[in-house]
Amino acid sequence: MKPRLRWELNAILAFLLALIVLPANGQEPKRITILYDAFGPETVAPTMDWGFSALVEYGGRRILFDTGNNSQIFARNAQRFGADLTRLDAVVISHRHGDHTSGLNHLRKVNPSVKIYTPFEVAFFKAPIPNSFFTPNATLPKDMQYYRGKEPDSAHLVTGTPWGNANFEAITKTTEIFPGFFIVTTRSQKPDTLEMNEISLAIRTPEGLAVVVGCSHPGVEKVLGNVRSSTPGFTL
Repeated sequence: MKPRLRWELNAILAFLLALIVLPANGQEPKRITILYDAFGPETVAPTMDWGFSALVEYGGRRILFDTGNNSQIFARNAQRFGADLTRLDAVVISHRHGDHTSGLNHLRKVNPSVKIYTPFEVAFFKAPIPNSFFTPNATLPKDMQYYRGKEPDSAHLVTGTPWGNANFEAITKTTEIFPGFFIVTTRSQKPDTLEMNEISLAIRTPEGLAVVVGCSHPGVEKVLGNVRSSTPGFTL
């Protein structure tokens, strides 16, 4: 994760989004509260750390976006801001990096059944290991071959994940998770994050779509271009 990305994106979007009041009907909360970040006014800032998390409240929905870099700090910041993590409609994890996912350990303790939307990444799901990995090589001693050259049982043919029982759902295309709430996936083609999938949250408002993003590793322009081309209601 590059500092330049953090400042360009979060300084412009995350900090300002904390002050945004999104139009909605009635008296329901309409705000984005930054729960985890490394900058902000001392009087209102959470405990600072590298990473990001925000609680989105709009249209009667409460959606947690990312979970920060440290489970204990995430838990403390959520409590400080009165963010009840047991009352969430959904969670969105923008990408696989630890400074956006580590708070999942605390979240899973207090709300183990909540639906968590993620990019399609091996980090979140048990994934099959290619059979080609287990092709025997007769030139090697048995103890230097996978499973001593024998075919393993099916239980050994998947990778592990730190959150094996989490209620994950992979997003592979633009998906409307609630009326007016869209998740858009974008694949990075940039060095250091090549082929990383990253998802963003777009919310339909009377003024157009409000877009909440993580680090935008694919590039802010590409993310917004994806939102514009794939999500109904986008306006400049």
